[in-house]
Amino acid sequence: MKIILKEEVLNLGQPGQIVEVAAGYARNYLLPRGLALSATPQNLKLLEQQRKTLDARLERSRQEATAMARRLEAVTCTIPVRVGEQNRIFGSITSQDIVDCLEQQGIQLDRRRIQLDSPLRSLGSHGVFVRLHPEVKAELKVEIVPQARPVVEEPAEG
Repeated sequence: MKIILKEEVLNLGQPGQIVEVAAGYARNYLLPRGLALSATPQNLKLLEQQRKTLDARLERSRQEATAMARRLEAVTCTIPVRVGEQNRIFGSITSQDIVDCLEQQGIQLDRRRIQLDSPLRSLGSHGVFVRLHPEVKAELKVEIVPQARPVVEEPAEG
């Protein structure tokens, strides 16, 4: 089924794009949520009329994404983790952990924009890509450091 996107849909397209999707996906998800319109001749004419404002909005969002990319590339996200023997970390660092770290620095970001093939499981510096716009990606530096261990005093024998 052909549809016209009204808003950006992750892994599908940008507003104003005409895309082919499964009928059930369009009927049960995209259309009821107002994310898309059916690609009827009437809606296609309406799209052409709105193309200029849509292009201006897309350009504005690209500029905002470029500014955010510069801001993200200037930031280093340091995440302290508990470590065991031989500096192996307990658990892993996910995109949500990275978003939480960025929020502490005053940067709001949707976790789905962070591209992690798999969770981070080792100490050190990692480069993580953030997809801000179809044309704009930023590389965020993530430092995974051992958490400071509390000093435990041994009880004196005697």
